Amino acid sequence: MENATYSTITRQTGLMQEMRAIANNIANASTTGFRAEEVIFAEHVAAIGPDHPSLSMATADVRRTVMTQGALSQTGGPFDLAVEGEGYFMVQTPEGERLTRAGHFTPNQNGDLVTSEGYPVLDAGGAPVFVPTDAGRVAISADGTISAGGQPIGQIGLVVPLDPNGMLREDGVRFRADGGVEPAPNGRMMQGFLEDSNVNPILQIGRMIEVQRAYELGQNFLQSEDERIRGAIRSLHKQ
Repeated sequence: MENATYSTITRQTGLMQEMRAIANNIANASTTGFRAEEVIFAEHVAAIGPDHPSLSMATADVRRTVMTQGALSQTGGPFDLAVEGEGYFMVQTPEGERLTRAGHFTPNQNGDLVTSEGYPVLDAGGAPVFVPTDAGRVAISADGTISAGGQPIGQIGLVVPLDPNGMLREDGVRFRADGGVEPAPNGRMMQGFLEDSNVNPILQIGRMIEVQRAYELGQNFLQSEDERIRGAIRSLHKQ
């Protein structure tokens, strides 16, 4: 198989991965706190031998999460929270502590503040945030302090990872920070708001069209190469 064919096949594989990422971004364009994902292409060159040209292959194994802030939408919900600036909420999942920007919270029947999936929201010390069922009207300040009747009753944690580059994406809404976290120095919470997905659907659809066209060009090239090779084999067979 020629170098050009190898390059095209590996490029096609990368384009398929990018198409999946784009489709997932578009599907989550209205998901609260979702972070878009991009695929990074790289060239891998391998030496075959002294009498052969090097083999060039495209790889798309690296994915990058776009961390720009999404727009803030006002909901008026007393436990809807958006982060303005740096910082993440910390929630307790069955797999461990996770970071998220999706701030649609509500107290459960026991008074624990939980996510829409039922995961407890944690304070800065890693303990579940408790809101008494008879607390009445609740106010949440920019630093996460929860007050009822003018008296503080708890504080929602706002953290950042110690190693931002080591933060691992799980589903675009929740992230893992194995290197640990620390209090967010510059972030602030806004009560009655939610952060929208940072996906731009128009740009994503435009990119999807570009990727589809690039994939079709690759398919046409592979088909032409297949026909050329078949023709050469038939010619040799007749001789």
